[in-house]
Amino acid sequence: MMSTFPDAALPALAQVYARLGELWSEHGDQAIAYAVPGLWIDPAGPATPRQVNPLRFFLDTIETIAQQPAQPLVDGPNGGGWSKHAVAYNLFARAGVAFDHDGDGALAAPLNSQGWRETGSFLKCISLLPYLRWLGINTVYLLPVTSVGQDGHKGNLGSPYAIRNPYRLDDNLSEPRLNLGVETEFKAFVEAAHHLGMRVVLEFVFRTAARDADWVQEHPEWFYWIDNRTPDRRPGMSAREATLAYGAPMFSAEELARIFAQAEADRFDNLLPPPAHYRAFFTPPPTPEQVALMDGRWFGRLADGRIVRVPSAFSDWPGDMQPPWTDVTYLRLYDHPDFNYIAYNTLRLYDSRLARPAYAVQPLWQRIIGIIPHYERTFDIDGVMIDMGHALPSALKAEMVAAARALKPDFAFWDENFGSPANSVREGYNATLGSFPTSLHDQFSAAQFLARLAEKGTPLPFFATPETHDTARAANRPGGMAYACFAWAICAALPAMPVVHGGFELGATEPLNTGIGFSPQEQARYPASTLALFSAAAYPWERPMHAAPAGPANPAAWVRQVLAARARLASVITDLDPATFAFGQAPDNPVIFAILRLTRGHEPRLLVLANSDYFNPQALDLALPGVPNVLVDQLGAQAHLLDADQHLRLVLQPGQAVWFEL
Repeated sequence: MMSTFPDAALPALAQVYARLGELWSEHGDQAIAYAVPGLWIDPAGPATPRQVNPLRFFLDTIETIAQQPAQPLVDGPNGGGWSKHAVAYNLFARAGVAFDHDGDGALAAPLNSQGWRETGSFLKCISLLPYLRWLGINTVYLLPVTSVGQDGHKGNLGSPYAIRNPYRLDDNLSEPRLNLGVETEFKAFVEAAHHLGMRVVLEFVFRTAARDADWVQEHPEWFYWIDNRTPDRRPGMSAREATLAYGAPMFSAEELARIFAQAEADRFDNLLPPPAHYRAFFTPPPTPEQVALMDGRWFGRLADGRIVRVPSAFSDWPGDMQPPWTDVTYLRLYDHPDFNYIAYNTLRLYDSRLARPAYAVQPLWQRIIGIIPHYERTFDIDGVMIDMGHALPSALKAEMVAAARALKPDFAFWDENFGSPANSVREGYNATLGSFPTSLHDQFSAAQFLARLAEKGTPLPFFATPETHDTARAANRPGGMAYACFAWAICAALPAMPVVHGGFELGATEPLNTGIGFSPQEQARYPASTLALFSAAAYPWERPMHAAPAGPANPAAWVRQVLAARARLASVITDLDPATFAFGQAPDNPVIFAILRLTRGHEPRLLVLANSDYFNPQALDLALPGVPNVLVDQLGAQAHLLDADQHLRLVLQPGQAVWFEL
């Protein structure tokens, strides 16, 4: 062990290190069957699992981190401006570092026979940090890590978006062998990330809560309630049965047209309410004394003797009849007797008669406003990604932003916004998820998106990633790894935030969730029991897929290579000025995409050529007057000679991309 540890700079990491040392002194000579992915030890080496003593492995990893000089964090103007320069890794802690450590062919939950977690833990997340730094990451963006509700939960673990208490971390992300608690382990994780020069961003959902949320008994008036005798709508019900059952309110085509016209015109006065029989499902809230948890579910008793329950949530967009969200419910942000129901006009397109300061549930607002400062003070996080931020009142968001930046002026806010980023700019956000991940895999949609970007630019960085936890994996799209390599080469060249969705760099093919773009047949193929967002699952650490023929031996090396090339040209690539970005398709072969990045003085600096045909090689003949006669591909180091007539003639392999620094 280290003779001295930088306790002052890394107090929680020092505490974890000391506890591991105690356990090593007591049990270091015991034989333990424990393997870790080879990439966690040597990112450039073989992926083959390696047998280690877990205590020694974690001690060595923490020593390696602590012995390095502290690295600067990515910087930028106050107000979260550093997001423009972020290169993020989207880590789902529970699955991202899950592994069959004892090699018995199953992912044990909650613990294996030797008392170690095989699902993710913050201790294992610490061990992943050197690998992430090797990739070129400067920001770790985590899906929710708060306590998970169980009422109506999906899979064997439940969704991290079903937040039982936003002020409490998920105890299942700690290693019980250490007996230090999840808060200490998470503090150590943030300290280690900062020491290596990586910021930490957490995702939260502030609009919904788990149906068995801790707040239900404490403040039942913060929730909606329905008569327990009201059945939930189920598939196979007749039209009449569905009408009399609880579910998303149903509107006729004419009614939806009226609602959409008002929304388009930003007119929220006298919005069409749901039918009267639907509104009648809802009751007043019970008093705290009349709320009890029975069989894992909250029930209340009203003064008239009726038994009431907390209903499940559903899509907040009118007419979107997707399956109900059985594990969460909506928080009641406004309280008005005429709007005691869950519907689009109380959730998202707030009726102007409801969305007034006098009706805001201020104690709930203040509890929500306090969440981010709690994580700043307790864990020193650097930013948040807000899921369903579109459904939060602007006044509430303004107070949340002000409270967070009062503590840390450079605190970042990222937005789940699939529409125009103009609202995100006004509300103080620094980056948006956007629609790019759902556009890139379709050649026509991708070309449209890039052409629009070249014409109009973007006021905020968007997530430049070919996949998210809600979409199909890039490696499982048509073209497989050829598409994935093409997509990453495009992503890294855009005026956007490159985001490596955990597992992408391994060529993972199994989705985490089937939230966006999946057919009913595909959804049936992936029940919750098979999806990492809801059940115990691991990424293919021991068998990462090979990259495309034109790429390196493994996709992680390809991700690193592209990010290294981007870092050399970051000052140009991160510029959001539309004058610095041009897009086109090769005149003689429109299947080949061309991206040009320029300085603000209109000097060309980077030319990207990429084959959007993932199955066939494509030839290119491109006139390039005024450029050097020899162009070296920054992604493959291969030199290409221009002909005497200043034409570049080459053949790009399926999905291949080349980057030429001009």
